Amino acid sequence: MTSASPTPSADATIYIHGTDPDEQGRLSRLNDLLNARCLAEIRPEPGDCVLDLGSGLGQLSRAIARATGARVVGVEFSPDQIEEASRQARAAAEEHLVEFRRGDAANPPLAPAEIGTFDLAHARFVLEHVTNPLAVVRAMVAAVRPGGRIVLADDDHDVLRLHPVPPGVHEAWSAYIRLYDRLGRDPFIGRRLVSLLKEAGADPVRNTWVWFGACSGNDEFEPIVRNMIRILEGARMAILDHTLTDAATFDRAIHGLNEFLRRDDAAVWFSMALAEGRKPADQVR
Repeated sequence: MTSASPTPSADATIYIHGTDPDEQGRLSRLNDLLNARCLAEIRPEPGDCVLDLGSGLGQLSRAIARATGARVVGVEFSPDQIEEASRQARAAAEEHLVEFRRGDAANPPLAPAEIGTFDLAHARFVLEHVTNPLAVVRAMVAAVRPGGRIVLADDDHDVLRLHPVPPGVHEAWSAYIRLYDRLGRDPFIGRRLVSLLKEAGADPVRNTWVWFGACSGNDEFEPIVRNMIRILEGARMAILDHTLTDAATFDRAIHGLNEFLRRDDAAVWFSMALAEGRKPADQVR
């Protein structure tokens, strides 16, 4: 049994990329690329009771549930994402694995009896989209039992590297980074994960990178570059509305990335930051 869904904060209302079918398709493909690597770093244990904040389309939530053998609670603000997550779960005959709840990551819809009982709280690609990431991490620390784990995974958009750099891409990607700042978000949140854990009352125990990159001739090269193209295209209107670059420069970048796909000497590198903390054994909330 859960409490009523809380009134969402302003943090929950702005997602740069939207939730239209094209974006959901991009996220599904990104899950295909990342989930096995993320699962290996999350390290869920059999029987773990897991809270997955910002569960999105639920693909990673279901993977965690398969690994633990226990049901996962997935919290997602967007009803569109929950609807698609539920559809995908039914299609995979895995609707029993995750309980999707609509709510704010900073104030998750948990019954009082559930708070302080989870073995693991996890959030991926969440903190970069909120104005108060510390509130989210504090909610995660409160949700787990004493000794429970908190795992954060998020972007540091400055680590992207392409070679050879296509014309216009540096300018377009820099504009995309500045868009986060205009919206009160942190595009470099990945480098702050350990500090956020400590400030939220957890004891940091580990940090690492979840690597994804490829070169031409590698099967993952095209999906990774197309993911980047779709990210920029989805942010185009907001970038131009904030006059962070001009349309000609932006369109040159998209053309350059499409040409980049056809090169036989191209390479792209990107890493997502991951940090883990534990709730002190003597901390009740």
